[in-house]
Amino acid sequence: MVRALALVPDLLFGSRIQGTLRAAGFELAVVSDERLLREQLAERGDAEGEVLIVDLTDPDVDGAELLRSLRDAGVLGPRRTLGFYAHVDVSARERAEAVGFDLVVPRSRLAREGADLVQALADGPGASVD
Repeated sequence: MVRALALVPDLLFGSRIQGTLRAAGFELAVVSDERLLREQLAERGDAEGEVLIVDLTDPDVDGAELLRSLRDAGVLGPRRTLGFYAHVDVSARERAEAVGFDLVVPRSRLAREGADLVQALADGPGASVD
């Protein structure tokens, strides 16, 4: 079973992602803030094959800086990362790509293709997600 952890402060969109991924047979935990995300990461340890999803649209969390911080602290482990952004916010996409998210997609694409995107990331670095 594919496991994912998502930082999505927007409760409605978090619920939508959760429903989509659970319907596809995935296990997904959704947290609403950075503190809860860090707690979950600490509890889960190095979760091989787990995917971390980060909302890059949240004005209270700098998703690119968060990813850098998690890597520097050594708590990210082998997790693959998926960031999503508002399609009009090109700078959020560019910053996320520059810091090394494995995949950065518009919010609408995550809503449409979430299960396929998460599965491809969980399958490993060689899997196609385009």
